Amino acid sequence: MATQLEAGALGAPPAPGTLSPDTLDGDDDRTRSVTPVDPSSLGLATAPAEGGSPSSNEKALGNGEPADPHPVDLQEAKAEFHQLARTLTARSHASRQSAPHGDVEKGEEEFDLLAYLTADAERRDEAGVKRKRVGVVWEGLSVSGIGGAKVHVENFMTAILNSIIFLPILLLKLLHLSRFTPTPKTILHDFNGVLRPGEMCLVLGRPGSGCSTFLKAISNRRGEYLGVGGRVEYAGIGAEEMERRYMGEVVYNQEDDIHLPTLTVHDTLSFALSLKMPPAHLTGQTRHQLHKEIEGTLLKMLNIQHTANTLVGNEFVRGVSGGERKRVSIAEMMASRAHVSAWDNSTRGLDASTALDYTKSLRVLTDVLEQTTFVSLYQAGENIYRLFDKVLVIDEGRQVYFGPAKEARQYFVGLGFKDFPRQTTADYLTGCTDPNEREYQEDAKSAPHTSAELEQAFRDSEYWVNMERDRRDYDEFVRRNGAVTDEFREAVVQNKRGAGKKSPYTRSFLGQVKALTARQFKLQLQDRFGLLTSYGTSIILAIVIGSTFLNLPLTAAGGFTRGSVIFLALLLNALDAFGELPTQMLGRPILYKQTLYAFYRSSALPVANTIADIPFSFLRMTIFDIIVYFMAGLKRNPGGFFTFHLINFTGFLSMQGLFRTFGILCPDFDTAFRLGALFVPLTILYSGYLIPVFSMQRWLFWIYYINPLNYGFQSLLENEMGRIDLDCVGSYVVPNNGLTLNKYPNEVGPNQVCTLPGSVPGQPSVAGSSYVSAAFAMDVNWIWRNFGILVAFFVFFQITQMVSMESKNHASLATAVQLFAQETKEDKKLNEELKERRAAIARGEQQQDISSLVKSKEPFTFEALNYHVPVPGGTKRLLHDVYGYVKPGTLTALMGASGAGKTTCLDVLAQRKNIGVVQGDILMNGRPLGANFARGTAYAEQMDVHEGSATVREALRFSAYLRQEASTPKAEKDRYVEEIIELLEMDDLAEALVMGLGVEARKRLTIGVELASKPQLLLFLDEPTSGLDGQSAWNLVRFLRKLADSGQAILCTIHQPSSLLFESFDRLLLLQRGGETVYCGPIGKDSHNLREYFAKHGANCGPTDNPAEFMLEAIGAGTTRRIGPKDWGEIWLESDEYQLLRREIEDIKREALQQVNSEEKPSFYATALPYQLQLVTRRALMTLWRKPEYVYTRLFIHLLISFWVSMTFLRLSNSLLDLQYRVFAIFWVTVLPAIVMSQIEPMFIINRMTFIREASSRMYSPLAFAIGQLLAEIPYSFVCAVAYFLLMYYPMNFVGNAGYAFAMVLFTELFGVSLGQAIGALSPSIRIAALFNPFIILVLTTFCGVTIPYPTLGTFWRSWLYQLTPFTRLVSGLISNELYNLPIVCRESEYYVFQPPSGQTCFEWAGDFISEVGGYLANNNATSNCQYCQYRVGQEFYTPLNISYGTRERDLWILFCYFVANFIITVVASRFLRYAKR
Repeated sequence: MATQLEAGALGAPPAPGTLSPDTLDGDDDRTRSVTPVDPSSLGLATAPAEGGSPSSNEKALGNGEPADPHPVDLQEAKAEFHQLARTLTARSHASRQSAPHGDVEKGEEEFDLLAYLTADAERRDEAGVKRKRVGVVWEGLSVSGIGGAKVHVENFMTAILNSIIFLPILLLKLLHLSRFTPTPKTILHDFNGVLRPGEMCLVLGRPGSGCSTFLKAISNRRGEYLGVGGRVEYAGIGAEEMERRYMGEVVYNQEDDIHLPTLTVHDTLSFALSLKMPPAHLTGQTRHQLHKEIEGTLLKMLNIQHTANTLVGNEFVRGVSGGERKRVSIAEMMASRAHVSAWDNSTRGLDASTALDYTKSLRVLTDVLEQTTFVSLYQAGENIYRLFDKVLVIDEGRQVYFGPAKEARQYFVGLGFKDFPRQTTADYLTGCTDPNEREYQEDAKSAPHTSAELEQAFRDSEYWVNMERDRRDYDEFVRRNGAVTDEFREAVVQNKRGAGKKSPYTRSFLGQVKALTARQFKLQLQDRFGLLTSYGTSIILAIVIGSTFLNLPLTAAGGFTRGSVIFLALLLNALDAFGELPTQMLGRPILYKQTLYAFYRSSALPVANTIADIPFSFLRMTIFDIIVYFMAGLKRNPGGFFTFHLINFTGFLSMQGLFRTFGILCPDFDTAFRLGALFVPLTILYSGYLIPVFSMQRWLFWIYYINPLNYGFQSLLENEMGRIDLDCVGSYVVPNNGLTLNKYPNEVGPNQVCTLPGSVPGQPSVAGSSYVSAAFAMDVNWIWRNFGILVAFFVFFQITQMVSMESKNHASLATAVQLFAQETKEDKKLNEELKERRAAIARGEQQQDISSLVKSKEPFTFEALNYHVPVPGGTKRLLHDVYGYVKPGTLTALMGASGAGKTTCLDVLAQRKNIGVVQGDILMNGRPLGANFARGTAYAEQMDVHEGSATVREALRFSAYLRQEASTPKAEKDRYVEEIIELLEMDDLAEALVMGLGVEARKRLTIGVELASKPQLLLFLDEPTSGLDGQSAWNLVRFLRKLADSGQAILCTIHQPSSLLFESFDRLLLLQRGGETVYCGPIGKDSHNLREYFAKHGANCGPTDNPAEFMLEAIGAGTTRRIGPKDWGEIWLESDEYQLLRREIEDIKREALQQVNSEEKPSFYATALPYQLQLVTRRALMTLWRKPEYVYTRLFIHLLISFWVSMTFLRLSNSLLDLQYRVFAIFWVTVLPAIVMSQIEPMFIINRMTFIREASSRMYSPLAFAIGQLLAEIPYSFVCAVAYFLLMYYPMNFVGNAGYAFAMVLFTELFGVSLGQAIGALSPSIRIAALFNPFIILVLTTFCGVTIPYPTLGTFWRSWLYQLTPFTRLVSGLISNELYNLPIVCRESEYYVFQPPSGQTCFEWAGDFISEVGGYLANNNATSNCQYCQYRVGQEFYTPLNISYGTRERDLWILFCYFVANFIITVVASRFLRYAKR
């Protein structure tokens, strides 16, 4: 299958008994460790004898030099290898059918990657498949980014100023004035080098030195930087052509793991393979067989076959462990089949054994498939370091060494740096670039001290000369041998499945759409809750609308209401698409990663999204349309219904396309929201329903013609009205008998007129077609023309989505910029003091003091710990009978393979689990855990969840203020925080915003936030060194050691510790897969206790082995077979050490119980509620102030909607039509809560995630959180209410009491805020919250008496829901306030004209009718053409609608009570609904 893997950059651990990569090439650089002659040691047939240890001559010395270099003829070994490899083809296939010779008890088959790859490479060569050999040359490579001056965070005030001066600034930028262009900062200075096919390069440097930038630049990811200079070539092909035609051949694996959390591991890899798998005919297999084989290989290689059907998960979705997720990222990139790969700290979160396995597999892949591999690693062990050919050392963006890895250490020693034989080579090389850590030899006079001097020293060395010669030689070789480039191009074309020759993709566009559609369909199906909510709300809405407009009569009264039900049915589904805006943003990082891997064109995604959505949305809308259409009593015939359904669904698709285009075009949710909020009011106002086209302002009516909603509404209304006639009866006949008269005919007589537009004098009914023509200027013959226009809109928006997706890749523009808050005077003073202390410590004049830390006094024990979690079909055990203890003053390591249950164990001990069943005894001081336990312990979690807009100092102070005892003075807490900043070496980041911190700085902050609480009982840390470089990890563990020595009890999971780091721990609790204990006891000096225990049971650790790596290999943690015939968990249970541990626990408990119980009076929180409230509210206010895009967006939308409504209804007069428009304008106030809600819900749910993390540490109560969230919103709500009111009241010429109108707008705003927070508190996710909004808003607006007037509302709804809806109070109050005593003067066109009987004046004929019903006659004494105006004053309009001027004050305060009720719901939901399953 080398076609698969050659066609597959699959990296993987060679199993025990695979060929040492060092023997794969005759090059001296490769032969760095073992090369004994015995073929068995080549690992091709035999495994080490059980219980045996590797021979000592295989081990390197502590300084990284081989003990016995080149004891064998390399060419002979290589020839022997190739001879043996030929026999492996049969063997590798046979091994799949024979009984497994892996660990029988584990049920695992041993997997030999090298044999597998080599056999398939031969098969590929025989089939004539071309090879890709891509060497990389870089010359004068320089990278510049945004930097230089400190970038200060924008706030609400600066956002307003920037929007005012936006255009002038844009103009100045376009003119390229230097002051307005970003300040460039050089990140990499003039790098040079070459890496040939089959070579691996390790990139080393401190965090921030430029390692990631180098990897991104070398893998052609240039979009994130201002400029990339110099020449980079891949097998003679320039960077531009590589990007255009071979993008997927050069890839970068980022440090963070970004996946779709609700897909399983199998789904994730299957999707990658469906897009990157080579043609099956190259291997003689079917496509399905090939797919299955590659996926199986990947899973076995990385030892994650047991996770195939587990969700990938993320911080908030439970899935595979962190280490397993990292391996999924590795497998996904290997599936990309790239030949130049850059791996950025890809062993983060992997245990030592798995990290070594992974690096070995990269070595094998690089050798057999002749790949070119760049890797940056933190904390690389000696065994990992030996696998590399070359090493590149970077210091402050300068290349200070590039050359053979085995000579690097000696080079730096030769420069005058002091050697530390016990330090790993990688840590030593990085340490030489750290001014605080490096030491010089006593006789070193001219040793370099700065990065520039180190760079110059390298340029003056022989290694620079050799590198330049090597680079020129390779350039020359490629120039002379054009076949290298041609072969690469041919190999790429051979591996395509349908894509064009010049396309960088493997599959054709249709193939990409097909694969993406299948994935999106699966994602939708898996989101059961979302589907049920979506269908449920849609059906409930349909029933509510249908029952509200139940069986509309075929009379004049059913004319306008038919328009209402049709418009609502269209509008609701159209606005359903608006709720997709947030989800459009969330998938961007995944899209960016996968398009860079050349899985698919970004334009394929919107097409796939639309196709995958259609089955779900079509079924949902079919149910919706059936209910609404037949309940409302629209024309019940097949043609009418199917036309209605077709047009409604097409209208939905075109509006969905519009909103999705916004989602793609906009860089963030707030911008998209602003754009959406601009279009939604316009599409509603100019749909032709609220205002007929002939009444629109002449300078705005063009909006009507570009509005998809207009064409949908036209077609739907024409479809209905073209099929019916409306009888003119009741109040639609003028004059009529009203309630008490008996003077006038009941049907339209010769002296009466039908008031329905389109009526003909004397005719008792009006044709529907005449009605739409007169009332809306529509023609029933336009149905299919309008349908065609809707289809054109759908196609147009589909194209705009595709074009936007291709041209707007926002993730690639996301430049990493560290933001800082403006310094206050106090901050300035504190930062100066920190600098001075740091300088004093560097000069040796001062020591770091940690004596102020509270010392733990009580021992912690746990016995027979078992933990079961629910899984489909039953329960699964994650921990099994774990025993142990942590004493004050000790540092205990909790270790095991990835997925062994380390984090689970820590969660259970720290009482952070809220699902599953925990059994066993967890005791503090021999007693059950009290209410103070969560508060007295600190838990630095693996996921760094913080409030992003706080500064580092603010985050630490927040923790100290709320978690230290209330009796501690504030000044002392502040002083303590400064010590923490100094200890964590974050002095220069004290004012930096958390959201911009790098991985390593965030990790230090997480630890700092926990230390700031001064834990009195225990400090738990989950992988505190993951993501840190070797030096930072050593500093951190040294700091933990100091803490332990001062009396703190610490339990800490740790990955990949060097032997030096490992010895800093006192005790070890070692777990194997299944949560079984393997060892729990002391480590000892030079790990002698641990070594002796393993040696006693047949696993001898060599003197130069790293015990932390060896013990994991011994128990079979990686892909290696365990040492010994027996399970190590069973060995432990039968050992004397286990019995000793049980006795020690009993002794600890007995001694503890003899002591007086020192636990203070149980209290949940350290501080009182008022103090919590003060701090939480202050932080929430600061968050909003520093997130201007959020509050400014809200203000912008309020101004925009108010502006559009005012422009539409500008300067209203006293006419009948303008009376109707006053009501419509007032009705628009009900839109405010809808806007506010859809913005507040995501914000509240994101803040709740931070609250969940902080609440588990008992920082503050849910009440403080809920009140704080609300209080922070109120100032901005006031500003928005003022803005909306001013633009609404005066331009539209309102005349009611202004103070009352403003109070009503303000209370509506507050109601919207509190309702949004209540829904957020009740919803598990942003998507679910968005699904509730249309339903709630529809119910509130439909039953408030405007859309359906009170008299026509069904008795059932009128009796309770009309009264219950808060908008009833809003509309009632504002209408009575505005229309009370407003004189109505009809325009000429608004009079109803009828002829009185012969010989009677108008007043004589209609006077009784006017006395009964209201209104007035314009010509009382006329004898013909009587002109009747429907209303005289405003209250005649609103009194029949159940609105009274006398109840307006009551209505105002009822609305306020709704605001209070929402707040109470938020508090209760925050207390009981966290939606955080752990």
